[in-house]
Amino acid sequence: MHDFLFGLARWLGVGTLLLALAAATPAAAARAAHPANARHKAHPAASPLPVPGDAAALGGYNLLIADRGNNRLLVLTPDKRIVWQYDFQGLPPGSGADDAFFADGGKTVIVNLEHSAVIQLIDYATKKVTWQYGEIGRPGSKNGRLNYPDDAYKLPNGNVMVADIRNCRIVEIAPDKRIVRQAGVTGVCGFKPPLLASPNGDTPLANGHVLVSTITDHMLRELDQNWKEIFKLKLPLKYPSDPQLTKAGNFLIADYSRPGRIIEVARDGTLVWDYKAEGEGGLARPSLALELPNGNVMANDDFNHRVIVIDKATKKILWQYGYTGKPGRDPGYLSIPDGLDIIKAD
Repeated sequence: MHDFLFGLARWLGVGTLLLALAAATPAAAARAAHPANARHKAHPAASPLPVPGDAAALGGYNLLIADRGNNRLLVLTPDKRIVWQYDFQGLPPGSGADDAFFADGGKTVIVNLEHSAVIQLIDYATKKVTWQYGEIGRPGSKNGRLNYPDDAYKLPNGNVMVADIRNCRIVEIAPDKRIVRQAGVTGVCGFKPPLLASPNGDTPLANGHVLVSTITDHMLRELDQNWKEIFKLKLPLKYPSDPQLTKAGNFLIADYSRPGRIIEVARDGTLVWDYKAEGEGGLARPSLALELPNGNVMANDDFNHRVIVIDKATKKILWQYGYTGKPGRDPGYLSIPDGLDIIKAD
């Protein structure tokens, strides 16, 4: 989905840049802040090199992509047809959804707009925003505000859970917008319970537990159903991002760094699987990796502007959407894809 200074640059630098761009002309701002628009026009007339396209690699699932640099969400079929698209309106260029997940059996999409300090629920059929927490472009810690929200999930009880990075907390929010539960102390970052050190992942598990990744201490934590820490593991990653559970009960975690990495680690710390490559297979700040039901690994390779599916046994890329290192908005292109989810194809 990296050291603390890079984390600060990621949070502070983008906001500062956008403020500067806001003072410029709208056209200049768009060109400077939106590489998908500025750089795609420079692509040569000849078609880019083909990318892997084994539709069977997805195992019969459609793919939801949070295409942050293009301020949009896409749903793709395994054969790369766009069957649904949602375009965010009124946002600064390149500040769309960082993560997006299906909820309510696919009837709803929950998104967190990290750089705009907002969570939204979007009705899939009507494309209407049905609920929002936070105010666009106004980060904070009180009165319904968030500060770089990441990994928002809708829970089975109807509440929403999110890792509120710069407030150093994880919160559970009721539909009436009350915070009903919290891990961490608002605005106080730290390495020992009850403090959290910049949490950026809060994956809910079937047993009611939560997997938490924290940036500045490079840790994976598990919270029980009462949100008490019951397990922690130091990770060999610079910037652990968005932990997911595998079928074997291990943890799959992306390293949001350049060059990037994806690891599968057992509960005792044993490294079970390690993907780090050079050349065309290399990663540039991957922020989320998940294991597909067929055992392949899907990941969004953010700053290579692509989503890939990797064969775990051979480490070969079987399927890819987006052209490596070439941001764009036309069909076949992505720009900083920062989130993904799957749903069974019709």
